[in-house]
Order: sequence, then structure tokens, then C-alpha cells
Amino acid sequence: MAAERVTIVEVGPRDGLQNEKAEIATADKLALIGRLADAGLSRIEATAFVSPRWVPQMADHDAVMRGTGRRPRVTYSALVPNDRGAEAALAAGAQALAVFTAASETFCRKNTNCTIAESIARFRPVMALAEQAGVPVRGYVSCALDCPYEGQIDPEAAARVTAELLALGCGEIALSDTLGRGTPERTRTMVEAALRRAPARMLAGHFHDTSGSAIANVTAAWELGLRVFDGSVGGLGGCPYAPGAAGNLATERLVAHFAAQGIETGVDIGHLRMTAQWIAARLRHP
Repeated sequence: MAAERVTIVEVGPRDGLQNEKAEIATADKLALIGRLADAGLSRIEATAFVSPRWVPQMADHDAVMRGTGRRPRVTYSALVPNDRGAEAALAAGAQALAVFTAASETFCRKNTNCTIAESIARFRPVMALAEQAGVPVRGYVSCALDCPYEGQIDPEAAARVTAELLALGCGEIALSDTLGRGTPERTRTMVEAALRRAPARMLAGHFHDTSGSAIANVTAAWELGLRVFDGSVGGLGGCPYAPGAAGNLATERLVAHFAAQGIETGVDIGHLRMTAQWIAARLRHP
């Protein structure tokens, strides 16, 4: 009988590095991406085609995306806020795109300066460009559990946004515990609400580990049928517009968690841990 398998989406080069204050050399970003691919990660979010004014660390997005090269069985994606970002990302060779909105109106306004409905409308031309290029689009639902301004989020709010992104044409929706305050019980309730709008195969989990409960929340989502989860090598990163979002779930913890249960990830944990140590050293001594 074949072992169960999980897909790990590595978001370290984008979500992990976007908060770093000191400038990180493009060569180091490309070296990190290469090491992650060497470790066996098949989906890597390489950069974000956003304004350097708002996220200075992603200013070299074009050079990073063009520099990734191509590898068999590895997909390099880019986060984009609108059609201009999508055009630039596709021109640079992005093999997948990601768009982002939120389950919280207040967070959406502060993060993207628009309402949830307006953010969805901005994605329509992105979807058209992606369809023309033949690349998939992932949709992020930030603050699916908690908002730094509104507090706990109604699970139905996250479910509604999930349904809107699916109707738009997103092939996968990442339900995101942006603050890392979620509990397994609340995660289960939120995922169950999303599952009433979307099949499990189209949902992913993106859990921050601020409160140390990310692995427990992953387990809750796994038990409900989710088979795609995000990690950031070394636990790097968090959302620059979400006060208190200290860090992502470390990819090596995620891989070790599944490996202990005999669930295949396709990732070499030893290589991944060395990569985590390497990037930590580079960030301390750029």
C-alpha cells in the first residue's frame, strides 16, 4: 500500500525574507532558492512583484525570477497584487502566480488600500493573463482566523472569500492564520466552513507559529483532508502589515512532523536543515 503524501509549498524566499530590514543580495536569494530546490521542494514562492516602496526587500523581483532558471519538477511562483505585477512576473518567467486578499475588511484596507470586493475585482485581469499564459493561480485568504484590528474572524467570512476566489478561477486557496493565534478547534471550524464551499483538494493551509500551535493546526487541517501546507525555511518571516505576526512555520518542522507519521514529503530533511542554518548565518552576517 502506497504511503500517503503531502505537498509542501516553500514560501521562505518571499514571505520569509520580505520583513528583513537589511538588504539581502540577489545572489543570496538565488542561492537560497537553489538550495531549497536541491532539498527536494517542488513548489517555491520565489518573490513578489510588488512596489519596492511598500516592500523594499522584494525590489529585485525581476532579477530573482529570471535567475531561478528551470528545473524538472520544480515550479517557481510569484506573488502579484494586480495585472501590472502579473505582466511583469510572467515576462520574467514565473510558472505560477499568487494573489492575496483577506477575510477581514479592516486588514484588507490597511494591507491593500481597498475593500475585499475591490481586491477581488483587481484580480480579474490577473486571471485573464494567467489563463492566456497557461499558468495556475493560487489565492491567499489572509486573517482566516484572526485579524490584528477586528479580533477573531467569523469562519463564514473566510469561507465566503474562499468561494469568491474559486469562482474567479483560482486553482488553490491558501487559508492563512496570519497572526499565528489559531487553535486546532478554531482551525477545524474554519476549515469545515471552507469545505462547504470548496473541495479539500483545492485548499491549502498557511499557518504562522506565533503561539506555537502551527503543527497542531496543521494536524487539524490534515484530518479534514487538506494535503498542501506552506512552510518557510528556518521559520523566517511574517506579514509586514500584521502586528504580532512573528514568524512562519519552519519548513523543517513541517517536514519532520509528516516524516514521523510516515507521510511522504519528497524533501531531504538533512539538506533542508543545512539550508536553514545557511540562511540564518547569511542574515546574521550579510
